[in-house]
Amino acid sequence: MKERPTVLYDVPGPRAKRRNVLYTLLFLIAVAAVIWWVLVSLADKDQLEANKWEPFFTDSRVWTTYLLPALENTLIAAALSMVIALPLGALLGIGRLSDHRWIRGAAGTVVEFFRAIPVLILMLFANAAYSEFTDVSPENRPLYAVVTGLVLYNASVLAEVVRAGILSLPSGQTDAAKAIGMRKGQTMAYVLLPQSVTAMLPALVSQLVVIVKDTALGGAMLGFSELLASVRPMSANYGANTIASFTVVAVIFVILNFALTTFASWLERRLRRARKSTGAVVGVDAVEELNRPGEHLGPTSPGK
Repeated sequence: MKERPTVLYDVPGPRAKRRNVLYTLLFLIAVAAVIWWVLVSLADKDQLEANKWEPFFTDSRVWTTYLLPALENTLIAAALSMVIALPLGALLGIGRLSDHRWIRGAAGTVVEFFRAIPVLILMLFANAAYSEFTDVSPENRPLYAVVTGLVLYNASVLAEVVRAGILSLPSGQTDAAKAIGMRKGQTMAYVLLPQSVTAMLPALVSQLVVIVKDTALGGAMLGFSELLASVRPMSANYGANTIASFTVVAVIFVILNFALTTFASWLERRLRRARKSTGAVVGVDAVEELNRPGEHLGPTSPGK
């Protein structure tokens, strides 16, 4: 029986299937060749020898002196940035939905300005400002600068996430609240925000993962003793095991971000079971659009 074409594409015929199989095999061979070349190159530079990896399993000082203190600094910077950026971003997002033009304009200006500046430049400016205008000690200045840069940039992005989550709700929610006499603030606090939380979670978690990873910028440019910055002293004290150090640090970052996304997924399921959801979701893909300055999502107020 002849196969019928689908709505979106034609079912490949025998020749097309053979070509697809051939392309897949060629791709797998190319990937295997690249992996083999990388391993051979590392072996030639003695980066795969057991003594390069052994300290991570036999010497506790690698962890107590380098990795764990650096991980603690990473977690402190990320946690502070999250705790400050989330409510600030929510306020800016709600401000962009205000009926008052001056509030809407001020919030929009702040959001567009800080979204347009790379987070590394914000960190460098903050570090220079703390050095010039405050008495923050040189030891604490990198932490302050990293947190400031992360908060300013990510609060602006999170503001658009919040705005998109609220605008994703059906306009009937706002109309129903108005019909029973609720004011704009009550509608936002008791109707729109609680329902939009589950819609915003995927994009919020994606941005929180970005915060964790961006702490590494402070180590690269400001001397902040975070996780990635621990690679250089470890490599210097343990036989130039640079590849091993980078690998271990990368695994720690993967575990850290996986734990964050797993917790968020559990929380999202719990929230969806606890209340009826509209089904609207601000997906992770939306973050890419939100990170582009000058692009807006939807109207300036819900239900319009």
